[in-house]
Amino acid sequence: MSQQIIPHFIHGERTAGDGARTADVFKPATGRVQARVALASPEEVTQAVDSAERAFSEWSALNAQRRGRILLRWVDLITEHMDELATLLSKEHGKTFPDAQGDVQRGIEVVEFAAGAPHLLKGEFSTSAGAGIDVHSLRQPLGVVAGITPFNFPAMIPLWKAGIALAAGNTFVLKPSERDPSVPVRLAELALEAGMPPGALNVVHGDKTAVDALIDDPRVQAVGFVGSTPIAQSIYEHAARRGKRAQCFGGAKNHAVIMPDADLERAADALIGAAFGSAGERCMAISVAVPVGEETADRLVALLRERMADLTVGPSLEESSDFGPVVSRDAKERIEGLIQVGVDEGAELVVDGRGVQVPGHEEGFYVGATLFDRVAPDMRIHREEIFGPVLCVVRAADYEAALALPNHHQYGNGVAIFTRDGDTARDFTTRVQCGMVGVNVPIPVPIAYYTFGGWKASGFGDLNQHGTDGLTFYTKTKTVTTRWPSGVREGASFVMPAGS
Repeated sequence: MSQQIIPHFIHGERTAGDGARTADVFKPATGRVQARVALASPEEVTQAVDSAERAFSEWSALNAQRRGRILLRWVDLITEHMDELATLLSKEHGKTFPDAQGDVQRGIEVVEFAAGAPHLLKGEFSTSAGAGIDVHSLRQPLGVVAGITPFNFPAMIPLWKAGIALAAGNTFVLKPSERDPSVPVRLAELALEAGMPPGALNVVHGDKTAVDALIDDPRVQAVGFVGSTPIAQSIYEHAARRGKRAQCFGGAKNHAVIMPDADLERAADALIGAAFGSAGERCMAISVAVPVGEETADRLVALLRERMADLTVGPSLEESSDFGPVVSRDAKERIEGLIQVGVDEGAELVVDGRGVQVPGHEEGFYVGATLFDRVAPDMRIHREEIFGPVLCVVRAADYEAALALPNHHQYGNGVAIFTRDGDTARDFTTRVQCGMVGVNVPIPVPIAYYTFGGWKASGFGDLNQHGTDGLTFYTKTKTVTTRWPSGVREGASFVMPAGS
């Protein structure tokens, strides 16, 4: 029996392409192939860009308010299909059903924000900037733009990027992860149903061949990417060589500092969810706990061990599962390999998540919750992004030593502090070198009308995702200086005009 082929979505239609190349799509809960996904050739990418280029004149000609209404209808349709989308997502990614719903919901919130584009895209106006001269500015869409999005949020990040870009009047070509490709196709179908013209949102699946074709196409004006740091930097440099705008977000190693005055019971609960939710496959997952002082560290580790004993790893769609499998066999092997590296480097393995067996799902890609204590800052498990359910405890002698850990790390995505002292929290939020900070909040993902983005090796580009930064990224500013003849001829002027 032939397997389902997950198609591209180009100019309002599903198309399996030429069928020359496909990739397996696994069900992580069982470890078995459940479908295949078409991988686009350069010619198929060109077809998607052709479609977006044709749609641009129609879509950009709509005023921002009408585009906003269509975006809100899209939100309604996504909400109506929430369970369908979350089920697809769980089956292909491995995260639990409630977590998959959250993935979709956080994407919806940015589209809702983007529907306010009529206000957000307003320009400036100055009357009588000079004698009889008015000056105004306006924001205009770039044209065709592209998004290259990761496996770990197959709904949220495509919606973050496409929602803002479409609101600004651009048309969008999405290249999602080939590991969990079904949800992006359904989102594009729902966009068409909501009233977007064919070609406003196209989806092409693929690998480096498709990515390079998108970046090399001169009609693609901007590229947004989320993934690992080496690929983020490569795409940023590639886009820059082609004269394109790029915002590229990479890896993370998010620290949570736990002060001696913190509510340790609440801090432990927060760390359990932040470290092991979605099997640790979140760019904002807390992967390093930094207790300040030996007494704090001993108490915290004991509380974490106690809570970890009650965690259940299991199939994505079972209600009893706290978290599901990781996305692939390669991911499982890499995570378990890094756990062994931690042991070899001398870290204390408090809870070992390797070798987890889920009855009836023995071939699934499961890694249990893992806890290391007494991790040194120079160990690989602290330096590198593990992207799995592994929490490292790095003990700090005092506040300054704790603050130095995220500040000196190559990544600067997210960070948190747990404390009851407002002065400490204020100092930390001012001095820490990270793009997103939580105070007694373990995963400080900003709400839709603030920007999301990291510093240092976690982000390449000047502007972040969603919020007003997103609209700035997806528009270009035009400034118009106007003077109407007064009836008095002044003759030619050879002097640079003054502003007033």
